[in-house]
Amino acid sequence: MLDITITRKCYPDRGGQPHVALSGLRLHAEQGEFVCVVGPSGCGKSTLLNVVGGLDRDVDGCVSGAGEAHDIGFMFQEPRLMPWLSVLDNVLLVGDCTAATRRRARELLVAMELGEVLDAFPGRLSGGMCRRVALARAFVIEPRLLLMDEPFVSLDAPTANRLRAMLIELWQRCGSTVLFVTHDLREALALADRVCFLSAAPGRVVLDLPVTLARPRLADDAGVLALHSRLLAEHPDLLAGLARPGAGEGDD
Repeated sequence: MLDITITRKCYPDRGGQPHVALSGLRLHAEQGEFVCVVGPSGCGKSTLLNVVGGLDRDVDGCVSGAGEAHDIGFMFQEPRLMPWLSVLDNVLLVGDCTAATRRRARELLVAMELGEVLDAFPGRLSGGMCRRVALARAFVIEPRLLLMDEPFVSLDAPTANRLRAMLIELWQRCGSTVLFVTHDLREALALADRVCFLSAAPGRVVLDLPVTLARPRLADDAGVLALHSRLLAEHPDLLAGLARPGAGEGDD
């Protein structure tokens, strides 16, 4: 189980006063669980992923169950492909040099309909194709934990839906624990087993919501839209990082 406790995470500002990004945050995820993190801009969502992934260790708190660095996959808002490497070599960048890894990388790219551009450079690809390469790179190591920071932001709806479906298929096959940051509540409800809502900075979990809708789901499915409407009616300030007293605030 992934277990996160962040007592306090600060950044110095130009005036010498600390900016407290996260405080009193507790969050857990079972192995193989898909957890989305939603909250207002500046609430510390990306900071949370950096702490969990070991990219930022200057924090008062602890993270257990994440595994070693080679157990963790990342996917960011930008694909972050190396322009001088081919599609295949970009995927292999995070793995070892074994024949098995190379075979797995090819299989992933073919499954994502990128088999004809294995040797192409990223400059030849569309934005959606670059995101598919980044998704293949995230899964090629078969990560125990996958950290995703708004990976489908700015994509058109059909492309985003296609990538979400690919993500769910890979996640179900691989059994990774996923921590997925998004501003889009409907995206979170379509993807997650649980949605954790963060307060405004300093971020902490103010509502931990299990999502029991049957899979597969799309962001515009009737069930997702109904749950979205109910949530906003019951917690009108939720996406601003506020929850009504007693509405799920607690240790998680």
